[in-house]
Amino acid sequence: MFFRGADIGVDLGTATVLVYVKNKGIVLNEPSVVAIDRNSNKIFAVGEEARRMLGRTPGNIVATRPLREGVIADYDTTERMLKHFIEKSCGKSLLFRPRVMVCIPSGVTGVEERAVKEAAVQAGAKEAHLIEEPLAAALGAGVDIAQPSGNMVIDVGGGTTDIAVLSLGGIVVSQSLRVGGDKFDEAIVRYIRKKYNLMIGERTGEEVKITVGTAFPEMKTEDTSMDVRGRDLVTGLPKTLTITSRETFEAMSEAITSVISAVKEVLEKTPPELASDIIDKGLVLTGGGALLHGLDTLISHETGLPVHIADEPVSCVAKGTGKALSMIGQ
Repeated sequence: MFFRGADIGVDLGTATVLVYVKNKGIVLNEPSVVAIDRNSNKIFAVGEEARRMLGRTPGNIVATRPLREGVIADYDTTERMLKHFIEKSCGKSLLFRPRVMVCIPSGVTGVEERAVKEAAVQAGAKEAHLIEEPLAAALGAGVDIAQPSGNMVIDVGGGTTDIAVLSLGGIVVSQSLRVGGDKFDEAIVRYIRKKYNLMIGERTGEEVKITVGTAFPEMKTEDTSMDVRGRDLVTGLPKTLTITSRETFEAMSEAITSVISAVKEVLEKTPPELASDIIDKGLVLTGGGALLHGLDTLISHETGLPVHIADEPVSCVAKGTGKALSMIGQ
């Protein structure tokens, strides 16, 4: 029971919502999916339960993802989802409403910022603060960004990839791409449809990426493969085929190349003094996309710099939002 409003850090991600509660750590990690009953407009399920319904619902129930490419696509549903997660994390209390810090991709518009802030307040926050994703990711990864020294963070999320050079607690150079884990999944779905005339769902695409996906096939000693089931577009019947890790690289290469190009672009804009710091320290990779096989090796290969994957890369941003909130006066 909280006797004053709890401090909550929310990583409001396109694919997953993580909630960090002060002194408790990560208390919630659920997919940002909401299932709504069209007839009554009531929420049918939220989070993991709703994710299992994606692509498997009857006509009256719609399972949707209210965030797209790091920003709110459906304001009303996002607010309801946030409210559900905040209540689930620290209970319902009209007296002790929590202070909430929500992360946003760097480079979002003022309108998008306001939408996130309003959604948090409507969902039950006493105060709503915002923090840019690369800053939160660096804090969560344990990087000391307060010093006058350059640190570079690459946060590969579900909807966006945020790349930033940080110094003295602020962002010096940054770039936000609307490319992330979702785009990798879509690329795999598209590739299988084009090459094999087989229609698979988003969830299957994600499964392929996690199981056999790679960004650097040369690292895999043998070409691993997995069976994929879907609907044959020619006959209309269910069908199974085998996908190899090399094929996933082919499928995702365009999206991966855009991430590499953005990393190089940020490095080109980095002031020379900070660039020399980055040569010593290397780059820090965070976010769920950091777990894609071979991505760290590929970035290191392309930039010639050491790349470190943060401990628990998925929860870095949520931890960072919580840390940042505790830095704001009590």
